[in-house]
Amino acid sequence: MIRNPILPGFNPDPSICRVGEEYFIATSTFEWFPGVQIHRSRDLVNWSLACRPLNRASQLDMRGNPDSGGVWAPCLSHADGLFWLVYTDVKRLDGNFKDTHNYVVTAPSVEGPWSDPIFINSKGFDPSLFHDDDGRRYVLNLQWKHLSGSVGGAPKHPAFDGIYLQEWTPEHGLFGPVTLLTKGSALGLTEGPHLYKRGGWYYLTVAEGGTGYRHAVTMLRSRDIRGPYEMHPDVHMITSKDAPEAELQRAGHGQIVETPEGLTYHTHLCSRPLKGLAERKSPLGRETAIQKCVWRDDWLYVEGGPVPSVDVPAPVEAEPQAPRALRRVFDDEVLPEEFQWLRTPYPERLFKLTGQALRLTGRESIGSWYEQALVARRQEHLAYRAETVVERFAPETYQQAAGLATYYNRHKFHLACVTTMDDGTGPGVRCLTILSCPGDYPDGRMQFPCDPVPIPEGPVALAVAVDHARQQFLYDTGDGWQPLGPELDASVISDEGGRGEHGSFTGAFVGMLAFDTSGMGMTADFTRFDYVPAGGREEA
Repeated sequence: MIRNPILPGFNPDPSICRVGEEYFIATSTFEWFPGVQIHRSRDLVNWSLACRPLNRASQLDMRGNPDSGGVWAPCLSHADGLFWLVYTDVKRLDGNFKDTHNYVVTAPSVEGPWSDPIFINSKGFDPSLFHDDDGRRYVLNLQWKHLSGSVGGAPKHPAFDGIYLQEWTPEHGLFGPVTLLTKGSALGLTEGPHLYKRGGWYYLTVAEGGTGYRHAVTMLRSRDIRGPYEMHPDVHMITSKDAPEAELQRAGHGQIVETPEGLTYHTHLCSRPLKGLAERKSPLGRETAIQKCVWRDDWLYVEGGPVPSVDVPAPVEAEPQAPRALRRVFDDEVLPEEFQWLRTPYPERLFKLTGQALRLTGRESIGSWYEQALVARRQEHLAYRAETVVERFAPETYQQAAGLATYYNRHKFHLACVTTMDDGTGPGVRCLTILSCPGDYPDGRMQFPCDPVPIPEGPVALAVAVDHARQQFLYDTGDGWQPLGPELDASVISDEGGRGEHGSFTGAFVGMLAFDTSGMGMTADFTRFDYVPAGGREEA
């Protein structure tokens, strides 16, 4: 059986393709660098990270991009011996305007080398590239209409001005007539288009309802690629919008794939909100799931109905991997693959591997949109413990800090850090403290949930224990683990936490952070990082 989600933690907008016996899924990474995650599998059950292809400045530079900007909804395909990856770099998302620049890169294998980007357009987000069987290629994407007034108050969401198609080649770019394919169903907010051809029919799937709890996959079909397109008899192929009890919520935005044996599956994003809260909150963000489908009367249906299932029949026999405890020691010069950083294509400004430690260079404050020295990994489990050791850090002022953070964006984080208590006139007392931003404070103001704890010179071990909606920081300076401050609200580190789901599209991370707002670039050495899910088996 396939156990959903197949890509746990922040892995939204799954675009899937098959090459021979292997499957590949590309997911959005937003402001996290390198851009786009591509996972691979041979059984649709177990997946491993293959690459993050947008890994240099010529492909992606997100310095200054807002929270939840950056890389939206990639589309991965394979044709003519190449992988083709289409992606959006979102520079603005608030208000009437969205500045959305669309590009394509190619590679002979998923490991690369990936090309420099070719610009497509900036008409809207969620671009998709379709390779027809006659050799012609087409770009589809949502067109954004800034003249619509208030998007939230408009009953039919006129800013989402429809899915448009135009022919494209790498040599000549877009050319020929521009065709409106659909403005979607009455659910509205039509985005995320993908085309699939089967039996002489063009099948268009789109994401609708917004990426919240009314999300859905809607299907249409036509005999001609330019339409007219007729709506699926059930309209929405996949959705949890009418099933608030379903374990997989916010289901929508995915793509069709066919196995070598002719079985059909459809990926989709989803979330698993915490149970027992007055308001639903999803710290793991939008995750990737997959459903087994069946063709009837030349329409595609999910086996068991449109509400997504957790357990799905697999195409081959395979045993899902158990949760893994990853214990990383920074004793070489390669950053472990699960870690990312924010926005910049120049990581040497933020960190380096010395062979004995991960050395962070304190730059701008936590929450900066430019240079923030945060090296972190996704939270993939609702309950886990993470530990690190600050081996060397000698702050000279309270403007310098280094420690362990649970982080969503600049409005939603908790940070346990080594710093100093002083009045700014000279060296102070080395201490531990907590900086916390619960997301609903005005202008992103922080709270300080504990008094500073004086600590001696030398290494400091820091840990965080997260159990669904609760988290507790701990520290050890050689006398065993001690709690640091009170229990904190972990649920705020979520899509819906604080300022709510609108404009929050990523997921919870946990990792190592340093800042130095004095501009002196104070460094901090971290020697290890453990991530242990509840019940996880050990792995080096």
